[in-house]
Amino acid sequence: MKAITYRSYGGPEVLEYGEVRDPKVGPDSVLVKVRAAAVNPVDRHCRAGHLDALLDPVFPVIPGWDVSGVVVQPGVAVTEFAPGDEVIGYVREDFLSRGTFAEYVAAPVRTLAHKPRNLTFEEAAGLPLAGLTALQVLTGGLQVQEGDVVLVHAAAGGVGSFAVQLARHFGARVIGTASERNHAYVRELGGEPVTYGDGLAERVRALAPEGVDAAFDTVGGETLRVSAELLAPGGRLASIADGDVTGLGGRYCWVRPDAADLARLTALAEADVVTVHVDEALPLHEAARAHELIETGRTRGKVVVTVDWAE
Repeated sequence: MKAITYRSYGGPEVLEYGEVRDPKVGPDSVLVKVRAAAVNPVDRHCRAGHLDALLDPVFPVIPGWDVSGVVVQPGVAVTEFAPGDEVIGYVREDFLSRGTFAEYVAAPVRTLAHKPRNLTFEEAAGLPLAGLTALQVLTGGLQVQEGDVVLVHAAAGGVGSFAVQLARHFGARVIGTASERNHAYVRELGGEPVTYGDGLAERVRALAPEGVDAAFDTVGGETLRVSAELLAPGGRLASIADGDVTGLGGRYCWVRPDAADLARLTALAEADVVTVHVDEALPLHEAARAHELIETGRTRGKVVVTVDWAE
């Protein structure tokens, strides 16, 4: 099959397009014919070797953890899916090797759910990792409840855009940081936009003088420290970007594959509670360009790569 691989850590230039062996389908896995795969910031960190202390690479590595596609062959122990089922998945294992930037992926059944029927394959591919991150942080790390005031950073990005929508669905008021060009988009999602950068604390306090009940950090560094200062008494802090959050009394969160949570996101998408904005869709062989777009930090919603089966 055709796939994107990298044989050593490095920049986008290490990504290669070519032939690799077809994946084998284990008893608890499903062979998925890939239609689209989303690019996430973590993909560039994996490719650059930033997560080497956590995840062993088995080179050549096929990058990518998000996928949407069609079931070709269920494993012998799988009863949840049948050939022809349209699925989405957050296909992460505890090592780097068998990713989703390929024509086929053998996905553990624990990483899959049925695809939302109202989303295109491109849109659906953008839902798993970012949507699961937002859902698990809001319900677990931050325990957001109705009436809370929630601060979401990078509210126009992949994770942030889902966090805004989900927090609003849970009955919270949401303040979202974003560049001015994305303020209208944040409002469409249901948030109250504020510009990030110098003076952020003052701008948030103008909207929430008594502080925020929960802060969702996706940036780290100074943004994390400002978030801690903006908490109301008893406020909760969580970060997906900076482990120093624990020293500030918050929680460092790492998204987990969870079929039940993914099915919940499918239901929310089909109920039009959650929408997915695809900023750019590129063919699989242009994966390096997709990585370059992610590295700008200026994308709105999701960037995806697609497999053209018409060829």
